[in-house]
Amino acid sequence: MSLTDVRDWMNEFSDRDFIWYLKRLAGNDTLANQTHQAGPYIPKQVLFHIFPQLNNPQIKNPEIRFDCYIDSHSDCRRVRAIWYNNKYHGGTRNETRVTRFGGASSALLDPESTGALAVFAFGSNDNQETKCHVWVSRHGTEEDIIEERVGPVEPGRSGWRVWPTDQFARSNLFESTIRARSSCHLSFSELPDEWLTVFPAPIELIQKSLELRPARSLCPDDRLVKRRQCEAEIFYSIEKATAMPLIKRGFESLEDFVSLAQTILQRRKARAGRSLELHTKEILLEENIQEGTQFSFQPESDPGKRPDFLFPSEVAYKDRSFPDRKLRMLAVKTTCRDRWRQILNEADRISEKHLLTLQHGVSEKQFREMREANVKLVVPEPLKKHFPSSVQPHLQSLESFITDVRLLSV
Repeated sequence: MSLTDVRDWMNEFSDRDFIWYLKRLAGNDTLANQTHQAGPYIPKQVLFHIFPQLNNPQIKNPEIRFDCYIDSHSDCRRVRAIWYNNKYHGGTRNETRVTRFGGASSALLDPESTGALAVFAFGSNDNQETKCHVWVSRHGTEEDIIEERVGPVEPGRSGWRVWPTDQFARSNLFESTIRARSSCHLSFSELPDEWLTVFPAPIELIQKSLELRPARSLCPDDRLVKRRQCEAEIFYSIEKATAMPLIKRGFESLEDFVSLAQTILQRRKARAGRSLELHTKEILLEENIQEGTQFSFQPESDPGKRPDFLFPSEVAYKDRSFPDRKLRMLAVKTTCRDRWRQILNEADRISEKHLLTLQHGVSEKQFREMREANVKLVVPEPLKKHFPSSVQPHLQSLESFITDVRLLSV
């Protein structure tokens, strides 16, 4: 299939009769972690909206069958939407998933799809039966094409996105995003006046998250995860406060609507592109790793190459008398399924590249390829559970990496 296929697919299923649900497949969605109930997790508020009859707590584990077409891989399955609700029947489980995809032969369960961006387009056929068309991105270029239309989709259960196309549902997009977040959500009265006029820069959002989530007593890994979630809640609070009045007011022309949509998407991309690296920098400073002498942020390592972090500094890296064994590089990428290869040439003197990611798991094959390329994954401790058990012992926490950096000066 050519790259035009994903664009044509999005155009075909973007009318008002379809609701999109987008997520990055985690190890517990695919068979990467060899979970018993493999199948993509879809939040209850989404599946209950699509299948109202599924919302029946009186029945244990209610389910619905429907046809699912995985168009990206020319596959069709009769699958099952199920609410695992034994919390209401003496147990503890309470989540909804779509299962029965037939094992690893399905692109949705293939361990190599872990980290892939998947789009589920739910709609009805002529007989008013719900059907679903799915696109599982096959490489980073397809993901970029999808995110150009809907904005960034991040890993994790709070990173999913719903993308309806009619104006009423579009307003609900902001509501559904905020509902999943609470503690750092800012009310209209809490927003600085200047933020309502000029959307704050990424560093301002970082500083506000540090104010609301200082969390200095937590280890760097927990601090990073909690602050990023807090920052996202702040971001969507501002977005809702500034964009919703414009949406409700309506548009005089299609160009006005497109202009606003593009502004929102570009802002989301800008935030996603800088959030993790800025949070990481703040944590390094809090851990008394001095900028300029113990790390350099976005330096030039070699001509035309700029890694996210160099240790102990850009000066040391360019000093040929400084020993290679005491140099470190840390790349920062929210997702790494395909993008990890981008870091291989970012610092020629450093053989082992460290990569900090928030992706919820990789397949054993993907991990093996990374290790063969001398890439070491740095994963916040709370996220390690999403990786295959065989991979977890080889992951480095952010706290451990910081400890190693400190030892470079010994």
